[in-house]
Amino acid sequence: MTMQANEFMAIQAKVGTRSAKHTTGRAPVVSKIVNKAVTYILLIVLSFVFLLPLLWMLSTALKTFVDVNTFPPVVIPNPLQWSNFVDALTKVPVPQFMANSVAYCLVALVGDVFSSSLVAYAFAHVRFRYREIVFVCVLATMMVPYEVLIVPQFLLFRGLGWIDTYLPLLVPTFFASPYLIFLLRQSFRSIPREIIEAARLDGASHLAIWWRVVLPLSKPALAAVAIFSFVFHWNDLTGPLIYLNTNEKYPISLGLTQYTASLGTTQWNLLMAASLVAILPCIVIFFFSQRYMVQGIMVSSIKTDEKGETNAAA
Repeated sequence: MTMQANEFMAIQAKVGTRSAKHTTGRAPVVSKIVNKAVTYILLIVLSFVFLLPLLWMLSTALKTFVDVNTFPPVVIPNPLQWSNFVDALTKVPVPQFMANSVAYCLVALVGDVFSSSLVAYAFAHVRFRYREIVFVCVLATMMVPYEVLIVPQFLLFRGLGWIDTYLPLLVPTFFASPYLIFLLRQSFRSIPREIIEAARLDGASHLAIWWRVVLPLSKPALAAVAIFSFVFHWNDLTGPLIYLNTNEKYPISLGLTQYTASLGTTQWNLLMAASLVAILPCIVIFFFSQRYMVQGIMVSSIKTDEKGETNAAA
């Protein structure tokens, strides 16, 4: 009897151990499911918050002029005025403005990437006296407000006869941007020093190393810089407003102001319809290239963190 009791107790202990393992194994699975559910719910809520201005723009674009000024506001217009998009594109030459913006942004993009990458390579891999001091001075220029430079730049470009041309907007892009220099420099410094030294031993010049070695290895950072440059110049209003006087030369950022000037009163439904069309290129570019932009920023930040840890260890 004693032996049978001992065997029975041993079997109960094994069953209890297995059930405990099964219970403890199920707890992490349930916890992971709950965490994922909470994360997705938060992401959906935050996405709706960020999309709310775009949804309101779309709602306004589909309203009549009377519904726009109605209080309390009409959230879902009935009927939907899809003809507002046709009117918005015909009353003001939006296609011409967008074509001007595309040409302007592409040239400015080339200037920003070309000049900023050259300067960033010099700060990353060319050793010269007081390099770090010069780099800090370059970054310090970002603290100068653009409004302080408007008057002297305008006088300079007027003396050169560049008013009412795109030259005041395009030529400065070929002299590098401090923020883009910083972003590319951090990316270029992540390239192993051995690769640069090997290219020098093979007799390559600095321009050859920059073109054949550094740029191909920094495609994510270059893509991020190109996206930042395109979006900035696409949305730039101050520069075109100061230097362009001819209506046919306006980019889309300045052309949207014509809905107030030419129509007498601001027709918000037409303005929102044209604005939705105007932001489509930026949305499409970001949708297809966000991976490269995130990679470029991550490479720069990782290199900065590694440098900080190395300095702390030293």
